[in-house]
Amino acid sequence: MITLYKNTKVGLETITDLQPGCWINMIDPTPDEITRTYQELEIPQDFLTYPLDVDELSRTEKEDGATLIILRVPHFQGKNLDVPYTTLPMGIVLTENYFVTVCRQENCIIREFASGKVRGLSTVKKNRFVLRLMLWAAYKYLSYLREITKVTDTLEDELQQSTRNREVLELLKYQKSLTYFTTALKSNQLMLERLQKSHLFDQYPDDEDWLEDVITENQQAIAMTDIAGNILSQMMDAFASIISNNLNMVMKMLASITIIMSLPTMLASFYGMNVNLPLDEHPVAFLAILAVSFVLSLGAAFIFWRKDWL
Repeated sequence: MITLYKNTKVGLETITDLQPGCWINMIDPTPDEITRTYQELEIPQDFLTYPLDVDELSRTEKEDGATLIILRVPHFQGKNLDVPYTTLPMGIVLTENYFVTVCRQENCIIREFASGKVRGLSTVKKNRFVLRLMLWAAYKYLSYLREITKVTDTLEDELQQSTRNREVLELLKYQKSLTYFTTALKSNQLMLERLQKSHLFDQYPDDEDWLEDVITENQQAIAMTDIAGNILSQMMDAFASIISNNLNMVMKMLASITIIMSLPTMLASFYGMNVNLPLDEHPVAFLAILAVSFVLSLGAAFIFWRKDWL
């Protein structure tokens, strides 16, 4: 799908015809759409197909007067999936009169830019628009990291009394997400440093400042992801031990109850045999047996309590 946007007096609006200074947004384009676009813009076809590979790393490339920037952006898939948060490659192609964004799936960054949530955008200022895209991506990483932290804090409270593996498996899902974030952010950082050395955004001093802000926010996201990943890894190890300990405590309690209950049963079994037994003919034999059973059970319970098994 291809959507064209251009800045007007009322903000970012959708247009139908290709115009200089417009933003061309391609989401999972068909082969025909790719062919038509690269022929009309006179750019290499690979610039439009590279970002469609979900395993493509962040990088920058220049050919035939066009510049390709591949940025890995965060993507929320859903809490019930095996990996709630992952990353996607988003391609940005800069030409003299246009800039193109290419992604296999619609992501939150493109959606928020296209909906007008981000104010002060200008499609004519291509470099500034691209820098704001990259800065918004760094903000989204930080936002998703805060969401992951909230979820893991909730799971931590549940794990303290848990004897099941469900909570640990939930933590594993978010650890996978953090691994994807770490790989993508470090790849983005290398790409941003190459952009800085290439002087692509040196035309205006403000653009240089924007690029510095992008690099700073990306570095902060890397640091937060590393911290969150280390905490989550240590938490999983600790709570795996806690779950094992909780299970051991349950087993000790069940074993203690079994022993306590078996003492009266054993005594009743003896007096249920068809042989001569003490107190056979005594009028209070039944009460005496009950009393002895009660004393034995109480004594066993006291011993287990002192040993902290109950």
